[in-house]
Amino acid sequence: MSDSLHPDVQRGIRSAQIGMLINVVLAVTKLIAGLVGNAYALVADAVESTADIFSSLIVWGGLRVAGKAPDEEFPFGYGKAEALAAAVVALMLLGAALGIAIESILEIRAPHHTPAAWTLGVLVAVMIIKWILSQRVKTVGSEIGSSAVQADAWHHMSDVLTSAAAFIGITIALVGGKGWESADDWAALLASAIIAFNGASMLRPALNDLMDRMPGQDVVEPVRKAAESVEGVLATEKLAVRKTGLTYRVILHVQTDPTLPIRDAHVVGGKVKSAIRTAVPQVASVLVHLEPYEQHAPPTR
Repeated sequence: MSDSLHPDVQRGIRSAQIGMLINVVLAVTKLIAGLVGNAYALVADAVESTADIFSSLIVWGGLRVAGKAPDEEFPFGYGKAEALAAAVVALMLLGAALGIAIESILEIRAPHHTPAAWTLGVLVAVMIIKWILSQRVKTVGSEIGSSAVQADAWHHMSDVLTSAAAFIGITIALVGGKGWESADDWAALLASAIIAFNGASMLRPALNDLMDRMPGQDVVEPVRKAAESVEGVLATEKLAVRKTGLTYRVILHVQTDPTLPIRDAHVVGGKVKSAIRTAVPQVASVLVHLEPYEQHAPPTR
């Protein structure tokens, strides 16, 4: 891993690598267990884990690209690759949900053997491992502010949900006996709906980042207050913040004394930049446009 990458980017990449390795083992285990144990819900679960492998690869690649420094060809940096990776992962979730739903319906309509009881043990082990993994990845995603890593965490959690649905379906099939053989297929169908919901939930914030939607007040207000706290700043306006990768870029119009010499006004602009980046360390760049302060008379009644 390149030492030039930001430590937060390296953390995100490591979480994707660990998730990928775990999913390779789980996908193979669930596929074999599902085929041998006549449990299609487990096979569907293996398909979802396979999608997790590719999603982790995409997150890995997206973070590596997003972590590159700006250059002449991309002067604003490569940060959008992170949001693009999150969108691709979300679309993969939707695609996996559709495929599982189709196969579940086909299995429900076809003759079916009762699942083997030992497949329940496989599912319990899978749920424990994937829940721990999803929580660890979710923590990393929240701490570094990565929508791609958070989407990857939801991908892992969707595996927990599909495994839980499979566990319920197979249990019903075993307890119900003859005539209830397709219960695990219905469980797989339910799991596909859960996966689709998670995919749609993850796609929206990724698209917001790609479309440069303003972040929430938890980011915007500290930026504004930091600028207004600088001596010489008489007013602020036209604040625009956009997320690019794991960082933010700020454009801000600042009003100051119109009689202030250009050199002094430049100093005020520099102080505004420093104040903002100190208050919100995730801000990578600040563009300050200085304007003369004009005090407007209060409206007459």
